[in-house]
Amino acid sequence: MENSSFFRWLTLLISGAIYPLGMAPFNFWPTVIISLIVLFLSLKTTLSPKQNFTKSFVFGFGIFISGASWIYVSIHEYGFLPAPIAAFATVLFCLFISMLFASTFILVSFMPNKQASYLFGLPSIFILSECFRSWAFTGFPWLYAGYSHTDTWLNGWAPLGGVLLLSYLLALISSFFAQILRERQNKSLKVNFLFLVLFISLGGFFLQQVNWSSSNGEMMDVVIIQPNINQNDKWAIDKRIKILQQLKDQTVPHLGKDLIIWPEAALPNIPQNLSSFLEQMATSLELNQTVLLAGAITYDTKTGEYFNSIINIENIASKYDKSHLVPFGEYVPLEKFLRGLIKFFDLPMSSISSRKDNKLFFNVKNNKISPNICYEVVYPSSVARNSIGSNILLTVSNDAWFGKSIGPKQHMQMAQMRAIENSKPLLRATNNGISGLVSHKGEIVDMAPQFTRSELGVSVSGHVGETPFSRLQSIPIFVISIITYVTLFWQKLSLRRGQ
Repeated sequence: MENSSFFRWLTLLISGAIYPLGMAPFNFWPTVIISLIVLFLSLKTTLSPKQNFTKSFVFGFGIFISGASWIYVSIHEYGFLPAPIAAFATVLFCLFISMLFASTFILVSFMPNKQASYLFGLPSIFILSECFRSWAFTGFPWLYAGYSHTDTWLNGWAPLGGVLLLSYLLALISSFFAQILRERQNKSLKVNFLFLVLFISLGGFFLQQVNWSSSNGEMMDVVIIQPNINQNDKWAIDKRIKILQQLKDQTVPHLGKDLIIWPEAALPNIPQNLSSFLEQMATSLELNQTVLLAGAITYDTKTGEYFNSIINIENIASKYDKSHLVPFGEYVPLEKFLRGLIKFFDLPMSSISSRKDNKLFFNVKNNKISPNICYEVVYPSSVARNSIGSNILLTVSNDAWFGKSIGPKQHMQMAQMRAIENSKPLLRATNNGISGLVSHKGEIVDMAPQFTRSELGVSVSGHVGETPFSRLQSIPIFVISIITYVTLFWQKLSLRRGQ
């Protein structure tokens, strides 16, 4: 009996662990459906809230300890924590995110024990789980199920409802398959399942043919600078001159292009302390009619705050400040208690302020460019809101924090999905990869080799038009999930009153 129980828990853990294989860099999408089938088979309306929570918690831990393993690289190699402590911190983080993931599955116990609960209630609760962990404690919107279909027919649904709609459709397929395994003799359920799969697959294919936006004819020649600067050298005082010279050397040959992009925090000091260098660059840019957008840590002399920004070198006052910050990397939660305890809580540039409601476009050759910095690109609704009225999406990042882990490839895949959702081309500039151009259909047009010093030249045309997702974001699928669950919960209450 004990062996049987252990096997069930191990199955849930392994099922969660294979879930990330559906996403970059592996992209074997069936594993996501297989994983969800196992999870949905284990959850029952007749179980207690504690039992449903525990099962989904174990499953969730499998997902995050496998798919977010890059956290260990960040805090060990660049956060200066010894390997055992870094491993322990990674496990703690994954346990915490698993708790957020599992919390909504308590709701399974409050649905009636009938077919509709399993077919439609479980996918709705799954989406509520995705939404909750993307919001709670600033959010961790990583490893959404829908990312497994960034490059398949199903991505045709993304301009309608975003990555969460894809997650819902995958959960719906999984819930139907799980119910077929419960009701093996139910032929009508099998027929309905086939129709569902055909509808979702063919629907995605035909939606891919829809042109949600169109080229505005304003072609731009862009050069993306990938400096590949060692993360440990980035803020070293004795490396500043060398870093500035390298950025200049990589940039000057491309003056005359419409736009040059430097990655996140490319400047090794705040702009006020680099005035001579920036003035020289601005003069050269003006003479050559080139716009240079650069990632920089900026300082507000009035408030004494630091911001993670994108600046226009010719007009530093025209800048975008990051709103979604990375915990511990850019700010320290419970700062009063944690500062000074260990080196990890005193990383360079870990006292960054957030700038809310900071929508801004950079105008280049009649194209409006909507900026995002690093982690921000993983927030679908935020990118969509800020993209309204733009022609091109831009994201700058420093994925050196991920090392040689799977993190940069996951990050790039999420950027691809933002391009699909909003039907806008996307430019991505990173310190050491993956830098590139993504088409408005989510295809990688060109990219620079990872871990190399590179200058990537691309031509891109801005696009005009907004998708349904750009206008409504994830609100429709969230509302549908809420209404579905409330309906089932009400039925459960009605059944109890009738007893």
